[in-house]
Amino acid sequence: MITFVVPLIVIGGLTSAGVYLLLERSLTRMLMGLLLISNAINLLLLSVGGPSGNPPVVGRTSGDDTTTADPLAQGLILTAIVITMGIAAFVLAMTYRSYRLNTVEEVANDPEDTRVSQQSGKEVGEDFPEPAIPDESRDTDLPDDLDALPGYEGSR
Repeated sequence: MITFVVPLIVIGGLTSAGVYLLLERSLTRMLMGLLLISNAINLLLLSVGGPSGNPPVVGRTSGDDTTTADPLAQGLILTAIVITMGIAAFVLAMTYRSYRLNTVEEVANDPEDTRVSQQSGKEVGEDFPEPAIPDESRDTDLPDDLDALPGYEGSR
């Protein structure tokens, strides 16, 4: 099988540009990165799908081709296009809603995460102390020891 280098370079360029745009804070750029990556995947499926040939319909020929084209790659690409358009519509709706609520298109830091990190008194990346080893003689499966039910006193 002959491997063509130019489509692979185009696929790599689209993928790298898409990843770069996905890492931005602007939702519009994130959407553009998502679309670039999906187009790169479609091109990859097309190039991996095999050589071109006759249409995958019985009795149809195209030129002097002797083999039939693989319809699986075409079906996968059509499905990927539909899924990409659905995701793009969803991200556009989220972007519009975020802009209408905040009048800002960029994704900001979560204030709750900032508050929790300030309360802990530790910077991101600092080592945390090792947790204490629990006493093995104590049964922790009793309902009064579970913290899933706050305020539950058990049978006391």
